[in-house]
Amino acid sequence: MQTNRFDLLRLVFASMVVVFHAVALTAIDPRGPLELWLGQGAEIAIQGFFITSGALVSGSLARAQTLSDYAGKRVRRLYPAYATIILIPAVISLLLSGDLAGVLAYLAANLTFLNFLAPGLPGLFGANRFTEVNGALWTLKIEVMFYLVLPLIAFVLRRMGALWWLGIALLYAGGEAWRLALPHLIDHPAAPTLARQLPGQMAFFASGIALWQVWDIAKARPSLFGLAGLVLVAASFAHPVLAPLRAAGLTGLIAAVAFMPGPVLNAARFGDVSYGLYITHFPILQALVMLGVFAALGPVAGFGLTGLIVFAASLLLWHSVEKPALRPSSHYRQAAGTERPLKRQDTL
Repeated sequence: MQTNRFDLLRLVFASMVVVFHAVALTAIDPRGPLELWLGQGAEIAIQGFFITSGALVSGSLARAQTLSDYAGKRVRRLYPAYATIILIPAVISLLLSGDLAGVLAYLAANLTFLNFLAPGLPGLFGANRFTEVNGALWTLKIEVMFYLVLPLIAFVLRRMGALWWLGIALLYAGGEAWRLALPHLIDHPAAPTLARQLPGQMAFFASGIALWQVWDIAKARPSLFGLAGLVLVAASFAHPVLAPLRAAGLTGLIAAVAFMPGPVLNAARFGDVSYGLYITHFPILQALVMLGVFAALGPVAGFGLTGLIVFAASLLLWHSVEKPALRPSSHYRQAAGTERPLKRQDTL
């Protein structure tokens, strides 16, 4: 049986990002307190995603028989659904605009995770507040980069032996130095964006790697991890100098929620829709804004309709694309069925 709540956490994180984008894309409180507050929550949710990825993908690598086995699991989990979400708006754009060159430019950039090179499509969302087709996909580039470097990180950490934790500390400190210092060291408009890329997120991935290393301890003492995490997160918000403590604090809170005694609350029982929620909601919201749905129905009814469409699209994506691409032994297929009992979280 499933013994943790990581699926539930991933669903909560995805939902936090969806809510923020719903408010931002519909411009009901542009740059106001609600948008800023939800934006902070979405940032924490993304950091939580990176921590859970660090832990679960480290476990996937540890169980993989070869690097090709590891790579195959990552590709199966990530790319089929991702490519689907790229291709559908591209086809719609081509039908509406007939601009083959513009569509091909979008496909070339986005199918290779270089979304920033061509974020928009001709004929789509040009009059919206934001013109990107799917502004949520920037994190997928960072995820893929982490997947690529993780085998090297794991190799170096193994070679460090008794200094393993020193290696994690260096990864953590280097990531925070890049994320927090770069915008102050480089006087360029692109500096904040560069600070958010992989080196700047490494503290969160490194914290996840560390969580995998102490997995059994965290399962045995979740309250201790939760208390330490709460103190560190509170300190990280108390003063900017203490902001680097946030990744470690969030890791403690994630471990506490994942392993605390009580009902597991299997969020993937009828399908693992968290990834689908994350990658489908942005273009759906953009389309509804473009079609004037929110202007016609108002925000409450518009958000309700959006939730139904996004959830339905996520279920359809899971059953038609994601699940068929996974191996029978995948955790995600097991969580939605009864193929065999689980021990640790098997990410693919």
